[in-house]
Amino acid sequence: MTERTQSLMIVHGALVFLVGMAAGFPYAFVLIEKIAVWPIPGSIEWTPPGDERAWRMAHLEGVLNGLTLIAVAAVGNRLTLSPRLVAVVAWGLILTSWGNIIASVLGPIVGGRGLEFGDGPGNSIVYLLFIVAVFAVIAAMAIVCKGALAYRKGTGRSV
Repeated sequence: MTERTQSLMIVHGALVFLVGMAAGFPYAFVLIEKIAVWPIPGSIEWTPPGDERAWRMAHLEGVLNGLTLIAVAAVGNRLTLSPRLVAVVAWGLILTSWGNIIASVLGPIVGGRGLEFGDGPGNSIVYLLFIVAVFAVIAAMAIVCKGALAYRKGTGRSV
């Protein structure tokens, strides 16, 4: 994996992580049923759309997906992969990360969980984003596993 690819993955990982951290605000506001941010004085009575579970998921999706991108970038030099498969891993995980965080933030806003297609256009969009992310992460992580095994065997050949 080239340093350029690793840097690309780290940048996207950090951005997805930051979006996940930002999703922590509506998560907290749902819990306390108001907007209150210390040290700013006062509060505003408001509960964002969605429920506690949905905002917790959005918060954690960003954190976990961002860290996954950074972690795979960090071990990239321990993978024996062709340049084409490196690109599949990098872009597969970038697609996964953005798909998951966008779907997770959109879900509570449109009132959908994305567990099945239908039940309104918002829920269908959330579902499609999650489905694309699921297939992309499975493919990317299978390739990561294959690349790590090839590196471990020390064949020096790309897979």
